[in-house]
Amino acid sequence: MWAWKIGPAIACGNTVVIKTAEQTPLSALVAASLVKEAGFPPGVINVLSGFGKTAGAALAAHMDVDKVAFTGSTVVGRQIMKAAAGSNLKKVTLELGGKSPNIVFDDADIDNAISWVNFGIFFNHGQCCCAGSRVYVQEGIYDKFIQRFKERAQKNVVGDPFAQDTFQGPQVSQVQFDRIMNYIEAGKKEGATVETGGQRKGDKGFFIEPTIFSNVTEDMQIMQEEIFGPVCSIAKFKTKEDAIKVGNSTTYGLAAAVHTTNLNTALEVAHALKAGTVWVNAYNMLHHQLPFGGFKESGIGRELGEAALENYTQMKTVSIRLGDALFG
Repeated sequence: MWAWKIGPAIACGNTVVIKTAEQTPLSALVAASLVKEAGFPPGVINVLSGFGKTAGAALAAHMDVDKVAFTGSTVVGRQIMKAAAGSNLKKVTLELGGKSPNIVFDDADIDNAISWVNFGIFFNHGQCCCAGSRVYVQEGIYDKFIQRFKERAQKNVVGDPFAQDTFQGPQVSQVQFDRIMNYIEAGKKEGATVETGGQRKGDKGFFIEPTIFSNVTEDMQIMQEEIFGPVCSIAKFKTKEDAIKVGNSTTYGLAAAVHTTNLNTALEVAHALKAGTVWVNAYNMLHHQLPFGGFKESGIGRELGEAALENYTQMKTVSIRLGDALFG
């Protein structure tokens, strides 16, 4: 049996169990209705709703589950690995947290860079594992970039996610809303400057203003820990070597981006960054044929592409001694 948690999936034999995150149980049920409509035989794909500490933990420790694919936090990913090791040593792939750098060089097309940096952090209300939450801008365009990026972020429409013009909706829960606001307060207390945002949006729902911090240092909480919300921090760098050093300065390594018009710079920095995916002059451009996953504490294994399929197969060697005595 295989299992995916969206937050995992689980696999046993030819059966797949999809365990949804408790905050979003309906999404997989909608997908299951399409699976049924497509004509899948009963029992091939199953949806399990429940809490991680009960349903999710049971799947991760079950002796008949052969593979778990988990998308979620690094903390929970560690727990799933322990459960797998303590049960039947099931295969585990983990797509975990991130604190991804978005690096903008002096020679970048600034309009293009601002558009993608904005999308990279505020897409899906910042609730994106590969969000470009650390923005590094080369000193030659730093001041100009901040001003232009502030203006762009302030144009983002925050509101009803079903409205045609909405770009950023609410956070998923009160718990997540409070967590993000606590990080914003921590950034202020540590001395970072709020360039824009930093407050609740309106007086109803879990809406947070698009928030940009400047005057940050690498040791601040908001630069090292995953916030999972519409909050980013901008820092200045001098050289290509500086950009690589700060880009690799967290325990995460899920994604990154490089904005430049110099192909040599793009390739050199992309190769030096310890990240599973690096975009050049874009952000969050995923494709089903391209493997996606992380380095370091951002996970193990890959989703998407041919590399993902390898996680669901076993390699077997059959060796036959050929000779007259054996086959006559």
